[in-house]
Amino acid sequence: MFMQKELVILGAGESGVGAALLAKSKDIPVFVSDSGTIAAHYKDELFNNNITFEEGSHNRDRILKAGEVIKSPGIPDSSPLIKDLESEAISVISDIEFAGRYTNAHIIGVTGSNGKTTTAMWLHHVLMGAGIDVVLSGNIGVSPCRILSQRDPSVFVMELSSFQLDRMYNFKVDTAIITNVTPDHLDRYDYEFNNYLHSKLRILQNQSKDDVFIWWKGDQAVNKALNAIQVEARCLPFSEDASSCAHIEEDYLVVNSSGKYLKLRLRDISLSGRHNLYNAMAVALASLEVGADVEAVIDGLSTFKGVKHRLESCREVEGVLYINDSKATNVNSTWYALESMNRPVIWIAGGTDKGNDYEELFSIAAKKVKALICLGLDNNKLIESFKSVIPVIKSTSSMKVALGTAQVLAHEGDVVLLSPACASFDLFKNYEHRGDMFRKMVEEI
Repeated sequence: MFMQKELVILGAGESGVGAALLAKSKDIPVFVSDSGTIAAHYKDELFNNNITFEEGSHNRDRILKAGEVIKSPGIPDSSPLIKDLESEAISVISDIEFAGRYTNAHIIGVTGSNGKTTTAMWLHHVLMGAGIDVVLSGNIGVSPCRILSQRDPSVFVMELSSFQLDRMYNFKVDTAIITNVTPDHLDRYDYEFNNYLHSKLRILQNQSKDDVFIWWKGDQAVNKALNAIQVEARCLPFSEDASSCAHIEEDYLVVNSSGKYLKLRLRDISLSGRHNLYNAMAVALASLEVGADVEAVIDGLSTFKGVKHRLESCREVEGVLYINDSKATNVNSTWYALESMNRPVIWIAGGTDKGNDYEELFSIAAKKVKALICLGLDNNKLIESFKSVIPVIKSTSSMKVALGTAQVLAHEGDVVLLSPACASFDLFKNYEHRGDMFRKMVEEI
């Protein structure tokens, strides 16, 4: 009698537990292994669904007998266990690849270094308002596998990280969006930008002429890479250039797509800043392509409230505005934050450096920033980079001291901007923890 080999899932977060639930619903033998402590609510789900699991270590002998392995995006390919699996020719995939085997939904995939979370959440908001059966998933929202263990929606909007794309092989994205690609996570890509860029371009790998590719025409790195590959999908660029499918005409956003024409005053777009104008263009194009009517798209572009920890205004105290941009974990994201500021900036930055080159920020920082407060265990690289650019630089190693220093330096009419340009892992659990602490302490001022 044939015995089906186990599907092994490494990591018991939302993506891992979701994949386990889908496997269980398809009668696939499944084993979940997490080297850390599994959160209580996920452990309860595994117990209640009779899914075998372990925590605190990996049973390597059992894992190396797997028929296939689903890897959490947080586990690097350089991990010895992943190397051992590859040497045994055991397939290692992402939860997104697994989900793709069990869905007929239209997949809108959103990737990029910056703007992908805002774009994905904005798209979901627009399509919900248009009455479309849509689920927000991938790197944010609920696991697509969890949803597919219960039902198959009409549309998935998926935020896709480079780590997820690296382990996607046969999965097809029907409408692909690349917001932009700038250096990020280079510590996971041998400090080679091209390795990271080509991970992002994997979103196009299985598209056909019936599919759609939406991207920012101003991204020179993406444009150069596209010249070297054959893109099968229908290409819909967006930019401020009138030759793009979504562009600017005087004070209006104009979109021409699939025989639909949209025109919206720029001042009516709910999120401000040039970066959000580009996000709005991508959202409009994708929404019209998937069947939303023009009126619903205009309404959704005008009513979306934004993303927590992304240029989130917390409070104004004695004329000083405090903004939480903790989600800005790379240099380019912080550039857009500084570019959108119209007050003198007290800038709080720092954390775990991911191979950052801060030179891109020198010009904008010289114009916008009156003081830099470094927040990290090791601030030397930030201090050395900006000592001839910003007149006042302070080094701190706690949020309390950083905000206290900001209060001393800020005057009426200034903005205190937390936009770290770095990962959070030296002092915080993640960027949400960092942003939540900032917001809480601002509320207590």
